Amino acid sequence: MDPLGLGLAVDPSATLLFCGFVAGGVALGTVSGLTPGVHANTFALLLAGIAPAVPGPVRYVGAAMLAAGVVHTFLDVVPTLALGVPDPAMASSALPGHRLVLAGRGREALRLSALGSAGAVVLAVPLAIPMTRAMTAVYPILRAHLSVLLGGVVLVLVATESTARGRVGAALSVAASGGLGAVALDLPPGGLVDSGGMLAPIFTGLFGAPVLLDALTGEGVPPQDDAGVTVSRGSVAGFALAGTLSGAVVGYVPGVSSAIAATVALLAVPGGGEGRPERSGDGARGFIVTTSGVNTANTVFALLALISLGTPRTGVMVAMDGAGVPLDLPLLLGSVLVAAACGFVLVVTLGDGYLRLVGRADYTRLSVSVLCLVVVVIAVLTGALGVGVFAASTVVGLVPVTFGARRASLMGVLLVPLTFGI
Repeated sequence: MDPLGLGLAVDPSATLLFCGFVAGGVALGTVSGLTPGVHANTFALLLAGIAPAVPGPVRYVGAAMLAAGVVHTFLDVVPTLALGVPDPAMASSALPGHRLVLAGRGREALRLSALGSAGAVVLAVPLAIPMTRAMTAVYPILRAHLSVLLGGVVLVLVATESTARGRVGAALSVAASGGLGAVALDLPPGGLVDSGGMLAPIFTGLFGAPVLLDALTGEGVPPQDDAGVTVSRGSVAGFALAGTLSGAVVGYVPGVSSAIAATVALLAVPGGGEGRPERSGDGARGFIVTTSGVNTANTVFALLALISLGTPRTGVMVAMDGAGVPLDLPLLLGSVLVAAACGFVLVVTLGDGYLRLVGRADYTRLSVSVLCLVVVVIAVLTGALGVGVFAASTVVGLVPVTFGARRASLMGVLLVPLTFGI
């Protein structure tokens, strides 16, 4: 086999084997993306654990890991929109997305997310080399001033609330979630499997549980309108580019997650975090495209950062590095492109069905069932301590709702510890 993986072009058996592994990764990413409360890192770590026992070349196991991660970034928007249980990377998009769903535009929101993720892949490949060079050059400066930058984001989050009550709520949300992050982020999970940390219970409690609790007395998901995208192609491309560039920063700068980059995008995209969707123009729609672009581009640029800097930045990259996956760039990029094509189709097909199924269900019973499922998943992944963190996070997640503040202020759970080096 050619060391660059180019033998796939002339070896049918190698091509079939590669496609089989990538298909397995797509299947795993589909399961993880559609399951409330499950993070992509969880499946990546499980794959890393079983990688030595999987028959076949380890480079193909790495292709499966990467494919699972890419498909997850496409599909994690579905439970975020339909059930209100976001993946950490999609947490800040939950509110704009929910407003579109409540306005009957959920099918459009799914397609906007798919376009944002697909656009990020298309743009990330040609931008790979120039962005790698640029980020390598500015990385020392960003790293040296990261706390100042993130502190500025915190101040902007509070100051841009539209009312005095909202600003008070945002400040309290930042402080409470920041304290939660300082205490809980580094707690050791004690679940039955290695979950990679406390991100799942923290973010599910902050952003998912309050929505589910509110849904107990709500009317559920209303009938959804047609799937037509009401944003111009140029706007979609511009939002996808913004997400791609933000994803590049996430991929190269340690400590800056997709969730943080999406929070910055919330401030940059007009109307993305507040106001009704029918009144906010392209804001909520643009924010979904941008957030999805950040999430998917992060996976691509994290791979390039691992190759260029030798440092894994995401759970998937940590898993690949730990499994000893050869950094075969053409082969790995091939798995990204195949997985992205599959993810785009799956969002549209499975997402519409997901929304229809949720819309027909008794939403009170569904919300209770999802809450129970989330608690079980968290208990399996992080043990009793994780369940306690989930409960505390849920209480904190109710603060911005009480004061009418944007829930993006709950990103203080990451911003505050990073700003003060906790």
